[in-house]
Amino acid sequence: MITSTANKQVKYVSALLKKGKARREERLFVAEGVRMCLEIPPERIRTLYISDSFRGNPHYAELTEKVRQVEVLTDTVFAALSDTRTPQGVMAVVEQREYRLEEMAAAGSTGRPPLLMVLEQLQDPGNLGTILRAGEGAGATGILMDSGTADIYNPKVVRSTMGSLLRVPFVYVEDLDEALVFLKKAGIRLCATYLRGSRDYDKEDYRKATAFLIGNEGSGLSQETVARADVRIRIPMLGKVESLNAAVAASVVMYEAARQRRG
Repeated sequence: MITSTANKQVKYVSALLKKGKARREERLFVAEGVRMCLEIPPERIRTLYISDSFRGNPHYAELTEKVRQVEVLTDTVFAALSDTRTPQGVMAVVEQREYRLEEMAAAGSTGRPPLLMVLEQLQDPGNLGTILRAGEGAGATGILMDSGTADIYNPKVVRSTMGSLLRVPFVYVEDLDEALVFLKKAGIRLCATYLRGSRDYDKEDYRKATAFLIGNEGSGLSQETVARADVRIRIPMLGKVESLNAAVAASVVMYEAARQRRG
């Protein structure tokens, strides 16, 4: 049993929780909570960490029987390591999954036309997590992000996706403009959410291959990215509201696409 926060493994997991650089270098991330850990394929779990008291949990056997390595921490050490205020007593160090841009541009296993979210310089982990979770609900087939977007393996993102992180394909690209050109050549229509857009979002047809472009929370999309779009769409506003939160705007347009594709 691990009894000290000075333990080498505890320090290692702490670095993965707090430092994006450590996650990128190790190709690992940390997931907390019973529900999340149950959804992770056992072969992707490098190590499962549980609190001493968790051994009495009904899910203990289910979580530990197929995992390669299980470490027990005292409740005090687990609480100090946890990224949540009310730890559930279980966390996993998980191998990251890699996807390719080509996969994003192809129809999914269901044969549906691609429905992508393209995120540029999105900074808030909460917004990223919400877009990923809402995207799964709306039938998004993938998330494309530039290198300036928040780390999808940030603990806040992992927690807020409620498991969608494990099911929705995503990819980071160094050159967003090059990626947009690739999507256009693949027959995917680029729709930029833009305050000065020329078309109301619900007047466009999203039943064919579509990618929605969502920009930074404060400054929106860059002019270079807007210029690549096939259409600039806006969400009409009443009252004195000028714009919506990025995650809310993304959800609005994604669910309009979902509505059209059900019809």
